[in-house]
Amino acid sequence: MAEVVKTRKKSKLAEHLSKSWSELKKVSWPTFSTVVKNTSVVLAVVLFFLVVIGASDALFGWLLKLIKG
Repeated sequence: MAEVVKTRKKSKLAEHLSKSWSELKKVSWPTFSTVVKNTSVVLAVVLFFLVVIGASDALFGWLLKLIKG
């Protein structure tokens, strides 16, 4: 009789992880100094808008108190 050869299929999760890992190896990761520079730019922009929105809120609150009396 002919022997039945069982081919073992990877589970969907294992296949997904394998493909994901191979794609992650192709990514060109930024250097640490680039990450630090970009993070500082993002923090500076966030702080700038924090000040602008906070000042606007304080101004509009003050104007609303003036109008209400």
